[in-house]
Amino acid sequence: MADNGCGFPAPGLHSFLFQPLFTVGGYEFNKVMLLALVTSVLVVAFFWVAFGKAKVVPGKVQMIGEAGYDFVRRGIVYETIGKREGEKYVPLMVSIFFFVWIMNIWSVIPLAQFPVSSIIAYPIVLALIVYVIWVSLTFKRHGFVGGWKNITGYDKQLGPVLPLVVVIEFFSNLLVRPFTHAVRLFANMFAGHLMLVMFTVASWYLLNSYMIPAAGVSFAMTMAMIVFELFVQAVQAYVFVLLACSYIQGALSESH
Repeated sequence: MADNGCGFPAPGLHSFLFQPLFTVGGYEFNKVMLLALVTSVLVVAFFWVAFGKAKVVPGKVQMIGEAGYDFVRRGIVYETIGKREGEKYVPLMVSIFFFVWIMNIWSVIPLAQFPVSSIIAYPIVLALIVYVIWVSLTFKRHGFVGGWKNITGYDKQLGPVLPLVVVIEFFSNLLVRPFTHAVRLFANMFAGHLMLVMFTVASWYLLNSYMIPAAGVSFAMTMAMIVFELFVQAVQAYVFVLLACSYIQGALSESH
């Protein structure tokens, strides 16, 4: 924590930097990487246990797994892409949803207390996966010429504004889209963690001063922020997958 001169250890960018836990072949492995790895293991292990030996009368774990799987399948994929086209993308979207959600939820887990997705590299990789699927699917479905028409929104009926629309859509879809897809998740988790750290540190700082009543207010805000973050974490996972599905739906549709 940085000291701003008044003794208060204000949080900042340093709150997102971690010393390596160990180094292998010149590559540093830190806390964030560990949390990302644990997230992957948890997602795989949970669905392995839930569906590895699925029963007609499901147990508790299978029921939870089915509920989560069905939520993403019916509530996001089917609603956005459609049942016939979307079924093949359900496993991918379920995986992304739970991976993002658990990465986010580490923020409020004791000892971990850090959302992995607040490090932009992780949202970028996930956004690039969706981007590659979207671009490849666009050209596979529409061919080379039709793919470019789909991406650029080419429509002769636009008349004189067609060149402007094509340029705007080209940059918007091929350059801006993956960036905004990643940054939306990153920025929300980054800001939320920073606020949570600020109120947590402020509570301890005020508790050790003569402003004990203010410490109570700060602690109440910390609890409120935790509840709010739990909501935001789930919403961001939902939005990330919803956007991914909308991009795929756009690739499959005849018109841009």
